[in-house]
Amino acid sequence: MKSLADLYDHMLRDVYHAEKQVLKQLPKWTRAVTDADLKSLLEAEKAGVATRIETLEAGFEALDKRPRGIPCEAMIGLVEEASEVLEDAEEEAINAGVLAAYQAIKHYEITRFGTLGAWANRLGDLTIAARFGKTVEEAKALDERMSELAEREINPDADLGDGAEQPTSAKGETKKTPARPASTTSGKPKAATKR
Repeated sequence: MKSLADLYDHMLRDVYHAEKQVLKQLPKWTRAVTDADLKSLLEAEKAGVATRIETLEAGFEALDKRPRGIPCEAMIGLVEEASEVLEDAEEEAINAGVLAAYQAIKHYEITRFGTLGAWANRLGDLTIAARFGKTVEEAKALDERMSELAEREINPDADLGDGAEQPTSAKGETKKTPARPASTTSGKPKAATKR
């Protein structure tokens, strides 16, 4: 790759493949979750993925190129991670695991579509740049909704999934269980690393 235009073309193809992978896997993830709000969110995402694919196709069209993807190793890894959650997690933890995996996908989309927007802008395609910018804002909003859902419902439910009793206060009232971040696939916090 010798120029920004070459990089832009390469990333378009990479992200196009990534979104096609998400579209292919989304029904399986949607079927696996049991939380109604999460299921609804994932079902609505089918339309979001289709819109993102259309935006990428518009980017190809602006370059007079046929839409085609190249294997996106990052998304392949994220999809494998989500599949591992479905295979390995206990039933109560699947919602938290799928949510965490899908948030990782959203974070990937935010960075990639943000870069595509900046490059399209630099290359003079302001219309496509604006569409990529809108995609980034939509992904950020969905990420925020997923974080709220994780803290409010998903993580506390997964926390109690091992059959443990919910802690009670001295007055016998049920205490709110602190939510763990949705960004761990195992449902357990990662150990801190020494610096």
